Amino acid sequence: MYLSNSIRLLLPCLLLLCCSCAQSVKLTDIRTRELSARLSLPPRSERYVPDMPVDDVPRRDTMTVTGLDGRQVLIMRAIKDDETGEMVATEQLSAALVTARFRNVAERHGKVDIEFQVIVPERMQDSRWQLRFHPDMFILQDSVRLEDVIITGSDYRKGQLRGYEQYERFLSKIITDTTRLYFMHDLEVFLERNIPQLYAFKSDSSFVSDEQFLSVYGVSEQEALDHYRKHMLTLVNERRLGRRGRMMARYVKAPIVTEGIRLDTVIRDVNGDFVFNYVQTIATRPKLRKVDIVLSGEIYEQDKVLYRVPRSEPLTFYISSLSTLADNREKYRTKVIERSAEENTTCYVDFHQGRSDIDETLGHNAEEMGRIRHNLRELLENEVFDIDSIVVAAFSSPEGSEEMNRRLSRSRASSIADYLDGFIESYRDSVRRENGFSIDEFGNIRHEQGRRIPFLTRSLGENWRYLDVLVDSDPELSDSDRQSYRRICSAASDCDVRESLLSHEPYYLHLRTELYPRLRTVTFNFFLHRRGMVKDTVHTTEIDSLYMNGVQAIRDRDYESAVKMLSTYRDYNTAVAYVALDRNMSALQILESLEETPQVNYLMAILYSRTGQERKAVERYLRACEADPQMVHRGNLDPEISSLIKAFNLNAEPIDIN
Repeated sequence: MYLSNSIRLLLPCLLLLCCSCAQSVKLTDIRTRELSARLSLPPRSERYVPDMPVDDVPRRDTMTVTGLDGRQVLIMRAIKDDETGEMVATEQLSAALVTARFRNVAERHGKVDIEFQVIVPERMQDSRWQLRFHPDMFILQDSVRLEDVIITGSDYRKGQLRGYEQYERFLSKIITDTTRLYFMHDLEVFLERNIPQLYAFKSDSSFVSDEQFLSVYGVSEQEALDHYRKHMLTLVNERRLGRRGRMMARYVKAPIVTEGIRLDTVIRDVNGDFVFNYVQTIATRPKLRKVDIVLSGEIYEQDKVLYRVPRSEPLTFYISSLSTLADNREKYRTKVIERSAEENTTCYVDFHQGRSDIDETLGHNAEEMGRIRHNLRELLENEVFDIDSIVVAAFSSPEGSEEMNRRLSRSRASSIADYLDGFIESYRDSVRRENGFSIDEFGNIRHEQGRRIPFLTRSLGENWRYLDVLVDSDPELSDSDRQSYRRICSAASDCDVRESLLSHEPYYLHLRTELYPRLRTVTFNFFLHRRGMVKDTVHTTEIDSLYMNGVQAIRDRDYESAVKMLSTYRDYNTAVAYVALDRNMSALQILESLEETPQVNYLMAILYSRTGQERKAVERYLRACEADPQMVHRGNLDPEISSLIKAFNLNAEPIDIN
């Protein structure tokens, strides 16, 4: 049978029309039925349970464990018979299809893996479409768009690639070799005949400026190039350069995206539903209890949206954390309180040579005395301590005789003591006037029995020890100067002789003008006692802040910090932090030394499960549940325990074999 030429020409159009009609029918069906991709939970894996060395004992499908009361019970691997509802022993449990909308997931190392499936029905797939799905994750008050999942039909991808090919053909027409924009042969002939000196530059890399070119040849380089330029070709090329953006949008209507995409796959032969296993790891944070995943998307044909996929029902993940097993009870430590206390400070007060009166305009005296007044005011206002006495001791510099300097330093200490005593009295008077009551009623600045605070003065003489330090660290002194200074100090034990010998050295002027003023220091010792306390020492308890900070770090899932703060305590909370970090042996050593409690047994069940010791794990878990029934629910939240519950049906009644 032969077809006419007209029919042959119509066949492609008829085929295209049929495909278009089929596509339209499929799109109508999607809209009518409001088809959507869905989120689902994958079969639960054991990926959270680390592979650990197991005992040399072969794995058994039955085991005997001992309860808290000493009775033995029989535990077996089992599944429920669909017809009778009874538990039947089995060698291996097979995975079942999960259709639930929520799942409990365990946090480990401060992170949790959110696993879900993106399932796209076969009816939504077409070779000329691209399906773009956007998983949105909701955490506390925040929403985060995860990486997209893109399913691209084979014809859609061919169209994308065809657009890139057309755009590349357009780009290939753009001239990038600028020599093609000039009549190069004619230009070279002109230069060779008329300006041979310039033509010589053809093989010369020397740089010639446009000004030099013009001065030598009477014509600028730009004028010569413009004369032999292919102006029409240059204009066309410039237009093409300016049209790159528009031509990109014209040919590449649906660019291939490579960033922010979890999956971009091309479906060639559509033979069923598309399933993608999505895993998103997130860092946990305080108060995070659940995570919701919602899916939305669009169906594209080229750059047109044909259909917006309705938002899916949320898939909820409830996060269980070992941090909830922490013992939040306050921990106290014994503290010894001393009745007496002491505060010390030093200031630098300049005095005129040979004098002891205070001149606040000299040097940094105003700043230093202001600092001492501030310290004294804080002590007077202190609600815990009263001042017993204040010891003022003064140093002097070495110039002059040692005896004179000793008397001078004592006189300077007395001068400062009188100054501060006057400050205290004036301060008390001002407080009394401002508050309208007597000194005795103002307990914060009251001294016992209304006595004046005694000042004790000390003369510390010449400050040679500090001078040694200054000489060693002074950059203005040379090594030979320092050696000379040490030699004189070692040879002359008498201070006056030592000062006389130094006065003949060339560096003495520097010592006297730069270092000696820094030796005239005054030290203050404030002797205090705790107000209302009679005994010299009192033993009391207070909250152990370091320990409680460690517990808070567990609650905040900052387990590394928790271990640093709790490692010396080696108690239950230390073990919790170790378990959270998979430091299993360290945790087990601590737990084995503790008194048996439901919490201790539960943690040990987790550790035994991790290390493949199933019998011990089951035994510890059952003991924990027997003492605290709430552990039955908790066991479903931790994968190490939930796997045992499913394998041995632990929450059913065990068989008593006694």
